[in-house]
Amino acid sequence: MSKARRHLVCLTFDFDAISGFIARGTPTPSAISRGEFGPRVSAPRLLKMLGERGLPTTWFVPGHTAETFPDAVASVARAGHEIGHHGWKHVPPATLSREEEENELVRGIAAIERTCGERPTGYRSPSWDLSPHSIELMLKHGFTYDSSMMGDDYTPYFARQGDIIELEKPAVFGKPSNLLEMPISWSTDDAPHFEFMRYPNAIRPGNMNADQVLGNWVADFDYMQRELDWGVLTYTCHPFIIGRGHRILMLEKLVDTLLARGAVFVRMDAAAAEYRARVAAGEA
Repeated sequence: MSKARRHLVCLTFDFDAISGFIARGTPTPSAISRGEFGPRVSAPRLLKMLGERGLPTTWFVPGHTAETFPDAVASVARAGHEIGHHGWKHVPPATLSREEEENELVRGIAAIERTCGERPTGYRSPSWDLSPHSIELMLKHGFTYDSSMMGDDYTPYFARQGDIIELEKPAVFGKPSNLLEMPISWSTDDAPHFEFMRYPNAIRPGNMNADQVLGNWVADFDYMQRELDWGVLTYTCHPFIIGRGHRILMLEKLVDTLLARGAVFVRMDAAAAEYRARVAAGEA
């Protein structure tokens, strides 16, 4: 008897709103208006599109967003989508001390609990850059999975603790922890493809043709389906980016194409639980 084939898709949204612009030192009216487009305009559009198709998704929310736009965040939770942790002020943990990082975790948890009525079990680092303390702190505060690393593309894995990485010596890898890693990639993130950004020493042009990005994103699913009996593919979107008209149309095409190919859309907590069950059953 052949194995049952099952190919999961986690459609995720980093609900940064204005927090990322403030964290980058640009709290100016134009920058703030770009972020505000997310909760004011894009989130309702996305919730409508997802609701019409009955798609469960995961939204990673900074505490700053939860406290600044509580109605918008609560509306996501009421629609049945998972609310994950995305820092408090959208600052990468790698730039913080252990104490500062823990304070960010605790403050973000409290903001999400107040806004949505439940404690997050999943975490995604702002800018996908963890510190040497991150895994320990996530486990301490009850997180069951992280979605910030890129060591695989279709198969979750258990994040290591205690790596020793030095330039002049071979790497020494630590032991796997009980924190499940739900891998991601910049190639399946909308930000580098679409969002124009001006930095002090660089410009990210963005504004790519949405249909060309769609082709890449569909091909990633097609390869997973061809090569694996079971897998999970994560797409990362930002409401203030993906919510523009031509990009919403691209996202609709992506969803409808993958559904026609047999994709099963799930919240990330459900995908993580399914993988743990496969490990327990000796299937992974």
